[in-house]
This record gives sequence, C-alpha cells and structure tokens, in this order.
Amino acid sequence: MNRRPTLLAALALTAATALTLSACGSDDDKAAGADTGGGKQPASPSTSAASSTQRPQTELPTDLKLTFEGGETGDPVKDAILADSAERMRAVDAVITGTDPEGKALAFYNTGEALEAARDWVDQFEEAGATLTGEARYYDREVTLKGEDSAALVFCADESKGFSKDKETNEVHKTPVTRNSYVLYHTRLDKNTEGVWQTSQIISTRGAAQCQP
Repeated sequence: MNRRPTLLAALALTAATALTLSACGSDDDKAAGADTGGGKQPASPSTSAASSTQRPQTELPTDLKLTFEGGETGDPVKDAILADSAERMRAVDAVITGTDPEGKALAFYNTGEALEAARDWVDQFEEAGATLTGEARYYDREVTLKGEDSAALVFCADESKGFSKDKETNEVHKTPVTRNSYVLYHTRLDKNTEGVWQTSQIISTRGAAQCQP
C-alpha cells in the first residue's frame, strides 16, 4: 500500500519540525516548528563566549526563512542557551531539506529523547518524499536556569507561512491560517561536557492561547 499521498497530506498540516515527546497523541500534540532560514548562520558572540567548542555551520535552502526574536538578554548564559536552541531548530530542517544529509548538526544540538524524536520526524518526511519551504517566526523566548548545567526554555512559533513541499513535483502543500498555526513549545536543555546546550526534551501545544497574534 502506497502511504505517500497520505503522509504528504499529514505533513501539510504542519509547517516543519514536529518534535513533540508526548508520544502518539492528537494532531494538536504533534505540533510543528518551521525551522527555516536560508544560508549559513555564524556562531553568535554569546555562543562563542560560553564554549570554545566549534559549532557546525548550518546551511538551509534559500526558499526557507527563519526569524528568532529576543536573542540578546544581557545574560551570557541565557544568550548561549537561546543560540544553541535556535541552531537545534535549524539542524532538524537541514536534514529534512538535504543540506545536512548525515545529520551532523542534528546530533550536535540534540540528545536523548529529543534526538530520537527528531530522527523519527526526519524519517517521516523521507518516507513521504517531502521537504520544507516558507518561513516561520519564533518569539516570546524565555529561559529559566535550573542550575549550572540545565535550563528550561519556553517559546512561541508562528508557522502560518511554513509548508511541506513534494520533492518530485515541487508542489507546495499550503494550509489555511488558523489558531493552530501558532504553537507553544516547552523545552529542556542540558549543557554537555563540551559546553554545548543540547535540547533533551521538547513538548509542544498547538493553538495555545498565549501565542495567538
């Protein structure tokens, strides 16, 4: 049985990197974060200050655009967390779009359950023969430190302009803008021995009231 059309239709309901860890739930649980943004993004000063580890350069297709708001808090630790979290989002899309087929950045910025979930989502796009296009905006990003090596990061995503695209036909599967186009993310990040803030857990709520425009 050919599942490809069904998978494409399902992926069209989300903008990009659905990494929910709430297991098999409703479509509202399987939220997406359109991790977009063409070109290479250099490491931020806060990231470099937090660790001497060389971050991988993440390159995305030119038809993807991302915006991460609120990256400068004045706290170098929080700024490093925000920077590594943003790169984690880019890393997932890089695998899906084929700019990082080996997933080097994916494994660099993810660990544990978040890494497993990311790889599973990538596999779904591969099976569907789909990629990503469009844009997304990440905003209201708030970091809460949980000690020297752990933190919680909550943020919203506007995915109203992010879509899946058929690799063979280049057909873009557009969906109407609804309250479910806005997603609330709760994530946990843990600093590894090299000083990288890796995402270890991520749970999303589609249609969350606090993320509505």
